[in-house]
Amino acid sequence: MKLSHFNFELPDELLAEYPAENRDESRLMVLNRKEQTIEHKQFKDIIDYFDEDDVMILNNTKVFPARLFGNKEKTGARIEVFLLRELNEEQRLWDVLVDPARKIRIGNKLYFGDDETLVAEVIDNTTSRGRTLRFLYDGSYAEFRKKLTDLGETPLPKYIKRDVEPEDEERYQTIFAKNEGAVAAPTAGMHFSKHLLKRLEIKGVDFAEVTLHVGLGTFNSVEVEDLSKHKMDSEEVTIGPETVDKINTALKNRRRICAVGTTAMRAVESAVSSNHTLNEIDGWTNKFIFPPYDFSIANAMITNFHTPKSTLMMMTSAFAGHDFVMRAYDEAVKEKYKFYSYGDAMLII
Repeated sequence: MKLSHFNFELPDELLAEYPAENRDESRLMVLNRKEQTIEHKQFKDIIDYFDEDDVMILNNTKVFPARLFGNKEKTGARIEVFLLRELNEEQRLWDVLVDPARKIRIGNKLYFGDDETLVAEVIDNTTSRGRTLRFLYDGSYAEFRKKLTDLGETPLPKYIKRDVEPEDEERYQTIFAKNEGAVAAPTAGMHFSKHLLKRLEIKGVDFAEVTLHVGLGTFNSVEVEDLSKHKMDSEEVTIGPETVDKINTALKNRRRICAVGTTAMRAVESAVSSNHTLNEIDGWTNKFIFPPYDFSIANAMITNFHTPKSTLMMMTSAFAGHDFVMRAYDEAVKEKYKFYSYGDAMLII
């Protein structure tokens, strides 16, 4: 398939600037692959599609406040620094993106906070906007990380034009987030409320946790028409023995296994054994899923509505079928569903 197969007209007003008032009251579009039907529900109605011993795969990664603002030495120019990943704890080296990038060269120093106790020196260029920074801070590693957290803000996606507000700290995060390391939220999971999780648990639905630390690579635009030439950035992934046991038992018993989000789906599809069961993994994945693709683990999927030509939309198309997804997206635009991180949800069964 080609990049142009994933283009559609998305009106700006359908990009969600704010989340739904209550997590589980987002709208939900249900796609039935066998019947080729589309239903319109509320997210909390998802309970009607799951039974005892079905499994939901949750990505328990936690977003950290990855966006900082500093000032360049001498000129005082305001520079945005987006923390991507820590390279070396001892030396306090980080991969970051800087904006505006043209002003930031190797050897430059950036000062953060009113007291300027946190300083960073640019030691390498990695991409056009990418830099490696060495942070200088007079304190322990724990104090340094606390300083980063205090100075950082919730890394809302760039399409959200408003300033970050206090409620974003809680809402741009799933309620089951625990392992810090993501620079973007696994947004399909943000529709679950404590009450809905409890109701699912009472019904006998099982939860299997994976960790995939979402990086910005997930959202990088695809620049090549031939999708086989697109390279995904690597993201850190961990799947432990308890999750492997739960999912492989559900596979054996032919239960419904639902990947909550494209990140959960990428995690499990990165750890498939030769006989199509799940393996443990503790490493990195750069897996790029686009049609045609045979999925081995999940037979259902929850995901948000994605932007045109995105890798997330390509994975959704691989799972539900390209023509069916394009028809669903056409209907979503007509019905004014909200798209992207704070938008509405889709269940594919």
